[in-house]
Amino acid sequence: MLPAYRYGVLHRASKAAAVTLFCIAAPVAAMAETVIVALGDSLTQGYGLPQEAGFVPRMQDWLDARDADVRLVNAGVSGDTTAGGLARVEWTLTPEVDGMIVALGGNDLLRGIDPAVSRKNLDGILSAARARELPVLLVGLEASGNYGPDYKAAFDAMYPELAGTYDTLYVESFLAPILENGDPSAARRFLQPDGIHPNAEGVARIVEALGPRVLMLAEQADAAAEG
Repeated sequence: MLPAYRYGVLHRASKAAAVTLFCIAAPVAAMAETVIVALGDSLTQGYGLPQEAGFVPRMQDWLDARDADVRLVNAGVSGDTTAGGLARVEWTLTPEVDGMIVALGGNDLLRGIDPAVSRKNLDGILSAARARELPVLLVGLEASGNYGPDYKAAFDAMYPELAGTYDTLYVESFLAPILENGDPSAARRFLQPDGIHPNAEGVARIVEALGPRVLMLAEQADAAAEG
């Protein structure tokens, strides 16, 4: 693997070269586009919804409405665990990528995977981003008490602790915006019939809550590219 500083130089150089070639046929306004990849599972992928109603397309609409020159890439795979995310992060982070959203762990929780294993996988994903000098927005989840208090404590803690270790932007929970006053039963009207995945209204609430952090991620990516 290339040292981080060498990768950063090559990343900026390769993107600059691509921009130079593209400039022949494209408007100047398109040149500053910031590319952010959303690495996740079915919550990111938009399971059970029309393509235009999923998290990534709706977040793209939110950004476009604010004239943000950002392009989101949907790297959500339904059923994926943190192990799956780690297995594909290397080829997901192509040279054009400027930043990454990481929203994984829900399927680890559903399968009762040891939080120590999930934590190691997330650590590997964040390490891959650091090696490329890419800013990250880490999105957490809160475990239920199904597996006992020790499991819950370990699972809940891994997200903020890793965010601190890697100095990432951090959101405590992907689903928190649809939990009114922390009441899971109140979230039913924002969920699909499976009781797990957000419906279109739920996605809209999630996008409104996460949008400002995605903008901050884009700003960090722009600053890193200029530096």
